[in-house]
Amino acid sequence: MQVIVKPSAGTLQVAVRKKYAKYAMNKAYPGTSILGLASFPRRSVMPKTTIFDFQAYVGLTKHMGGLAATEELFRLCEISSDDEVMEAGCGVGQTAVFLAKRHGCRVVGVDISQAMVDRAWERARRAGVEEQVEFRVADIVDLPFGDGRFDVVFGESITVFSADHAKAITEYTRVVKPGGMVGMNESTWLKPPSSEFIAWFAQDMAANARTHTAEEWEALLEGAGLRDLVVRTSTIDTREEVRGLLRRYGLGGFLQMFGRGLALYARNPEYRAFLREIRQSGVAPPDVVDYLGYGLYIGRKP
Repeated sequence: MQVIVKPSAGTLQVAVRKKYAKYAMNKAYPGTSILGLASFPRRSVMPKTTIFDFQAYVGLTKHMGGLAATEELFRLCEISSDDEVMEAGCGVGQTAVFLAKRHGCRVVGVDISQAMVDRAWERARRAGVEEQVEFRVADIVDLPFGDGRFDVVFGESITVFSADHAKAITEYTRVVKPGGMVGMNESTWLKPPSSEFIAWFAQDMAANARTHTAEEWEALLEGAGLRDLVVRTSTIDTREEVRGLLRRYGLGGFLQMFGRGLALYARNPEYRAFLREIRQSGVAPPDVVDYLGYGLYIGRKP
């Protein structure tokens, strides 16, 4: 099966996150949240805002399908309490902490953003699982681990941001043990998109993200050497996505994130400009839910 890989400026995403991550959690430039819940840089030190900066500020990680999709991914990956699991693109650590508490396994999360990693450690300490987890700054196309270390490697809404999807999945496969599982939850074209949809997706997801049809994702897993593939695609239900966020973070956590966002909006002109830009250029084309959904992709390393 031929995988269509469209030209991309995906390397820009890597550069953006590396360059700007240091500002998101730099305590030398504190601002005071209206709820006393977060610090963030003042205008004088903050460069152009990105969606990744915003997620780090407010403590948000967003995955399609919500917590139900995450739990199904864990089930299909056959995670047990004895496993050592790696999460690609751990973000603010919500999923890694949930996994450590729910399944009792050891979790190593990697993210290219230092700000995200800092938030993840904070979350782990609050949850009392800092001895079960580890968070490191790393690029998913060049993982700092030896071959065959982990029992399971998974990622949610992360591979689409890589400049080289095939290389990222090959790295997931390299660091998992023979017989171990690789699982992904990724945005998926439910039917071949037009150029309009492709351009909107790159803008809406930030930094020229790219996604594939289920058949193309499946071919990428096969190309990395994975076998016994399981592929499940789903449509997007906006109301379910909101309910999924509430389940994942709880009402208190959701309100904390909302407060951080309000504080950032009130104090930071760059963030207000960022939101205006999103409103102007990130409007979804008609019938987007007919084209864009998400998929769970799981394979076993021989």
